[in-house]
Amino acid sequence: MFLVGLSGGIASGKSTVVAVLRELGCAVIDADVIARQVVQPHSKAHQQILQHFGTEILLENGEINREALGNIIFSQPEKRRLLNSITHPEILKEMLKQVLKYFVLGNVAISTGYRYVILDIPLLFETRGLTRLMKYTVLVYCDPPTQLLRLMKRSGLSAAEAEARISSQLPLDEKRKWATHVIDNSGDRDSTRRQVLRLHTRLEDSLDFLWARLALGTALAGFGGLVFLLIRHFIS
Repeated sequence: MFLVGLSGGIASGKSTVVAVLRELGCAVIDADVIARQVVQPHSKAHQQILQHFGTEILLENGEINREALGNIIFSQPEKRRLLNSITHPEILKEMLKQVLKYFVLGNVAISTGYRYVILDIPLLFETRGLTRLMKYTVLVYCDPPTQLLRLMKRSGLSAAEAEARISSQLPLDEKRKWATHVIDNSGDRDSTRRQVLRLHTRLEDSLDFLWARLALGTALAGFGGLVFLLIRHFIS
């Protein structure tokens, strides 16, 4: 089993690609979902956020108001870095747990196991350290005019507001340089779906899966031999 990092930009259509991958039965780990889970009330990250940002960012039920917190970090880069230093270690730990789960499931049922796991990480290319953990990286791309129009329509923003949100992220054309695979979502859904299907077929047929299985089999055989020798040693 190998890891595939998936990322995009605001309003580039990453959720559309993820939906197709899930339809295909792929294992997808969503960093955004985990990010919400690790800041639930009474969690370690929740307590640290309150210490640094105050109770003004809380909803009535005690959960963090993501919109209020987002407005703070959008205009204050130092606050964004502080928040990332609190949440990223917790998110990474949970992601590793889920990767391990899929690895175990895949090796219990080798014939039907997961050949690869998608890690859906919005800031994959901004946090370059994570890309080193991926066998492949996939960028969901769309051209700048399309991205701007989609964001304005989706969020009800003016052109200036939408441009400010987009410019706060690494440009898609820059991310494109780092990706091993690009899905161009500038067109219609059918075009995007065809690209995802081709990518899935290519990853499913990848020899990296075969070599991973062979390496695992060799490791298990070696471990089994070691256990056998230890048993013989203690019995004799």
